[in-house]
Amino acid sequence: MNANSAPTSDFPIEFRGVSYHINDIPRSPIVSNLSLIVSRGETLVLLGRSGSGKTTLLKLINRLLLPSQGEVLVDGRPTTTSNPIRLRRSIGYVIQESGLFPHFTVAENVGLVPTLENWDSARITSRVAELLQLVGLDPAGFSNRRPRELSGGQRQRVGVARALAADPPILLMDEPFAALDPVTRTELQREFSALSRRLNKTIVFVTHDIREALLLGSRIALLESGRLIALASPRDFLTLDHPEVLAFTASLSLPLSKGVSP
Repeated sequence: MNANSAPTSDFPIEFRGVSYHINDIPRSPIVSNLSLIVSRGETLVLLGRSGSGKTTLLKLINRLLLPSQGEVLVDGRPTTTSNPIRLRRSIGYVIQESGLFPHFTVAENVGLVPTLENWDSARITSRVAELLQLVGLDPAGFSNRRPRELSGGQRQRVGVARALAADPPILLMDEPFAALDPVTRTELQREFSALSRRLNKTIVFVTHDIREALLLGSRIALLESGRLIALASPRDFLTLDHPEVLAFTASLSLPLSKGVSP
């Protein structure tokens, strides 16, 4: 399977009764009997507190982890039967702090997967320039820089460009903006929202920030202790009466601290 192969299923990602636990201890599952379908072209946000199983689900999608029970399917094929290297190269992955290789230039970081896929150098150079422009970085000014010469926001932009380099149909994002200052984070959220609409990728986005979930998600899947407890559009999510939903939505109207003016 590769980024340009025809899809074999109407749903690019499916979880079928998936559980995951460590060291064969089913009494303490990280993910418990979870079933979920991700539609093609949507941005599904996985929302939940720390330890709720969000990142584990991402790693189950690209076979960094294998389910203890049930099946995870990517384009209709169980991940357990997929070549892990081919699978991961067909899925873009963005993490906190971008995960760039410090000894690579920006261009080398962005062009990593195309290089591994044996693209010719002219095609790689063209693709790198295209993607840097797409994420708002001038190729002439940034291609030869090292990650240490970039701001946090610029590194995250490069991380997104690298994830998109081989034009994967699926993009996994694990709290990619969490470590940024509030102003930069808001800017990148808005830019990513517009970018995702243009690219029409299937995106699974992890966050514990309800505002980010409401801004970016086509649907929001709320996790608690490894279980899926709510699944709804942003508009409908705000109307749900589940206690954990209410705990998150209550944070939208928290009062300012004493002595702080609006």
